[in-house]
Amino acid sequence: GRTQLMDAVPMTMGSEFRAFAITVGEDVDRLKEFANLLREVNLGGTAIGTGINTPTGYSALVIRYLSEISGVPMVPAADLIEATSDLGAFITFSGVLKRIAVKLSKTCNDLRLLNSGPRAGLGEIRLPAVQAGSSIMPGKVNPVIPEVVNQIAYQVIGNDLTVTLAAEAGQLQLNAMEPVIVLNILQSMRMLMRGMETLRTKCIEGIEVDRDRCRELLDGSLITVTALNPFIGYAEASRVAKVALKSRRSIREVVLAEGLMTAEQLDAAFATRNLLGGK
Repeated sequence: GRTQLMDAVPMTMGSEFRAFAITVGEDVDRLKEFANLLREVNLGGTAIGTGINTPTGYSALVIRYLSEISGVPMVPAADLIEATSDLGAFITFSGVLKRIAVKLSKTCNDLRLLNSGPRAGLGEIRLPAVQAGSSIMPGKVNPVIPEVVNQIAYQVIGNDLTVTLAAEAGQLQLNAMEPVIVLNILQSMRMLMRGMETLRTKCIEGIEVDRDRCRELLDGSLITVTALNPFIGYAEASRVAKVALKSRRSIREVVLAEGLMTAEQLDAAFATRNLLGGK
């Protein structure tokens, strides 16, 4: 595990990817929740929501038929004047799309970092090779699918800003900017759906973990020193880490060389359960 791009404490690859899944997946419920806001319609309000010249029963009748035709249960707005001028539901829905885009992009950034290398980077995972990466550097393969999703996210973020500004631009009893709002929301939805499907089929499903590389990084890093705190104390563990870093030795090598713990004690301290916080 890493914080601020610096070695932190050990974690399993399963824990890391589970966090990725929850990060993105939790917004499915948000999307369903706020999509309900879009079921409110102001049909029958006519010009500004007062309902002038609307036949009696028209609103209920048209909403019933609209629900049947679309398969979406529409509901009348509580206040037709408010519903004609206020486009807050679009802002909220677009905001959830942006939130999904931001989380997806951040996750793709992490995948690119974990895949970096193949020898001079982290190289803990291998992303599927989709295309040749360079006409200049033979054999170079780039993480193009995560990069595609990054760019989709930037577009969705921009679309959300357009929605925000358009919703703010209405005057008095009508907002005439609804067409550009709908255009941008629909584009964001289409791009996210296609982008996530592409990410799933051409990247996520083909990811491989390089177990040897993960073990190499764990054994050669200083993060295992945290597990020694209960045995030799924080101050001594900190000193050991500095010695190991300066001398380019492992934590185990320094501890054994200085006689701070036996090999058996180190094995117990570095047991997987201890390295993972006792879980």
